[in-house]
Amino acid sequence: MTACAIEPSADPGDGGAPLVGCSITAEGAYAARLARSGGGGGGAGAAWYPERWTLDGPEPYAVPLPGNQPEEPGTEVQPMGDGRVLVHRVAAGRHLFALLYPTGPGTGELPLGAVECPADSTGMRLLPPVPGGERAYALAAGPRATVLWRIAGGAFGPERVAEIPGRCSGGAWLDRTGRMLAVDRETGGRTKAVVVDLERDGEVSPLLQIAPDSDDRLLLADPDSGLVLIGSDAPSPGRERLGWGVLGSTLPVRFPECLRMPDCVVTPFAVQPGQVLTPERCAVALRVDGAFGSWVGVWRPAERQVRHLPAPEGWLTGAGLWTPDGELRLPCSTPRSPCGVARLVAPDTADAGGADRVDRADGAGGAGGANGAAGTGAASGADGERPGNPETTTPGEPGDDPGAADTPAAAQPRPVPLQQAPLARSVTK
Repeated sequence: MTACAIEPSADPGDGGAPLVGCSITAEGAYAARLARSGGGGGGAGAAWYPERWTLDGPEPYAVPLPGNQPEEPGTEVQPMGDGRVLVHRVAAGRHLFALLYPTGPGTGELPLGAVECPADSTGMRLLPPVPGGERAYALAAGPRATVLWRIAGGAFGPERVAEIPGRCSGGAWLDRTGRMLAVDRETGGRTKAVVVDLERDGEVSPLLQIAPDSDDRLLLADPDSGLVLIGSDAPSPGRERLGWGVLGSTLPVRFPECLRMPDCVVTPFAVQPGQVLTPERCAVALRVDGAFGSWVGVWRPAERQVRHLPAPEGWLTGAGLWTPDGELRLPCSTPRSPCGVARLVAPDTADAGGADRVDRADGAGGAGGANGAAGTGAASGADGERPGNPETTTPGEPGDDPGAADTPAAAQPRPVPLQQAPLARSVTK
């Protein structure tokens, strides 16, 4: 499972989430970001340009894709499964889309078309990369409705797919075919995650309804195990907490006490794939932003603690992916190593006393490991490893036994659909 990073791409206005700008394909083969010429110092000669990273070879390497003129800092970029890079520019109120690809010494550009949003729209932004990498989608949110657009992968450029009542934000894919899209919809002063079925003309059905008066957002989802990370104020009205559940289960959402970090913003950005029958053993990577900077947290639902690790030097903050065997790969860029990947191996739940290890794999132009990229032991985090506390569930719901989440069912993925959500019907097809 993948996520995105910081460098100045999209507007942050998505529920207060940290800025994102480096995105990785769902399969982890390619990444794309805006890079800055002139060493990144922001001097008079600096200019922004798209850059594609190849991550599935022996070493990562970057290919610059500069156009005829520098990009604006707010330009969005997204890698496609075939190695091309989708670019989203805004000019004179129009949203322009094109596919970029290397052509020897230059950059080829295939224009896809433009979309004009109404004046009362809050803008348009790309959704996370679609599994398979053949299509790309965007949301254009208005005050009363949100339009879902297919930007790439259609027959005639940008195509209007569906109109969803309410103002939508977020976005996560619930399956490996790119059919089921979860978004957070605001209506009547409350935000609830809903599912949009792209094969049924954008049919919308509820996903998260933890409490009638709660705001329930879907932050991250793993299509293999069904594990979902949730932000909700149901257990503490007015204060969002991080919780977890499993699609299609019958147990309540859980809100572990160890994920409450005062004065920090905790954002899940990657889930270990391939754990089909044991969602509670999936490793989850957390971006933790505090007063002293950003660092990495590693947590599993079956554990009751978060392992805190220092961010490697040059980390594209918030970007990374897990391999099925439990290696966390964090893209990094420094003057010595413009394209590199730090590799973190987290112990399984059976080896909770073991050491976490961070290694550095530098791409072309790299030279050796970076300071802070290597660390041993869980005590090498920003504040050292913080002991976890027992998990808690939503007050008044069944399943208050915290140990219930630690024993996997024998034959099916177990924990958690989300009260009245008709998810088993819509996602297991």
